[in-house]
Amino acid sequence: MPTTAIAILNWNGAEMLRRFLPSVVRHSAGEGMEVVVIDNGSDDNSAEVLEKEFPTVRTVMLDKNYGFAGGYNKGLEHIEADYYVILNSDVEVTENWIAPVIEAMEKDTSIAACQPKILSQKSPEYFEYAGACGGFIDKYGYPFCRGRIFDTVEKDNSQYDSPLEIMWATGAALFIRSSVFRKCGGFDTRFFAHMEEIDLCWRIKNLGYSIMCIPQSKVYHVGGATLSKENPRKTYLNFRNNLLMLYKNLPKQSLCRVMAIRQILDLVAMLAFVLKGDMANAKAVMKARKDYRKMKKDMADDRAAIQRSRTQNTVAGITDFSILVKYHLKGIKTFDKL
Repeated sequence: MPTTAIAILNWNGAEMLRRFLPSVVRHSAGEGMEVVVIDNGSDDNSAEVLEKEFPTVRTVMLDKNYGFAGGYNKGLEHIEADYYVILNSDVEVTENWIAPVIEAMEKDTSIAACQPKILSQKSPEYFEYAGACGGFIDKYGYPFCRGRIFDTVEKDNSQYDSPLEIMWATGAALFIRSSVFRKCGGFDTRFFAHMEEIDLCWRIKNLGYSIMCIPQSKVYHVGGATLSKENPRKTYLNFRNNLLMLYKNLPKQSLCRVMAIRQILDLVAMLAFVLKGDMANAKAVMKARKDYRKMKKDMADDRAAIQRSRTQNTVAGITDFSILVKYHLKGIKTFDKL
């Protein structure tokens, strides 16, 4: 019987814990199961809420806020299990949400990570923005999902209910073998937050493992609980971290070409924000590119190590087309039409 630890990172989220942790406790009981809250240096009443209202939940207390990446890396050092389930604090789980995923991973040892079908907690008939039914990226690094392309989120009509190999699994509900998590060194803490799960999944796939979406498992995610999509801080982190991810993981033969085109596309994005009168987000893109240039020097050794250890140059889930062209120029708004 494999052991599974559901790990929830919390920072000043006492009310989120009260709202969503009961479903996790209720639907994650059984032999070999453990629910653990990793507290990221909260200064609200999270510790008191956990102690008094959730006595069966183990708590790992960190001394400060290490961000998503650092918080999980440090917290998971204190958790022993065959499988980790990295779960956002604003996720409502459903009955039998764990078994289908673990069964799939037990049957196929080449599967290193998975995600469930993720629906919107606010509008349950729709997929949720951050993950939907499995993640992909296009040849220039732009992420999209089965069920969500840019701001177009599809209704769930069971159209994506088949298990499928994907490029990345969302960090909102990420099942991962603990051995592979450790082998890859966990999340890159320099990302702090945003894109770190795509970077981790890419590193996993470079080693020859596969990543799956198992829609027979279903959860509901609030999303945007920390930063809204329009927040300049989120824009900055998404652009900077996306560039860092590309620099680390792209094979040598495509790195220069992709990064040259991305420089043009990022300039276009910046100008689009200017034309909208959104100078804060335009400046965020500019700062992201500036900081990427500074940070990539410190990632040269990481890139070299990734290139030495990779077993394949072609990664399933990275498309040979531009999603920008498909979506904006060809008017393709849903995954099934790609």
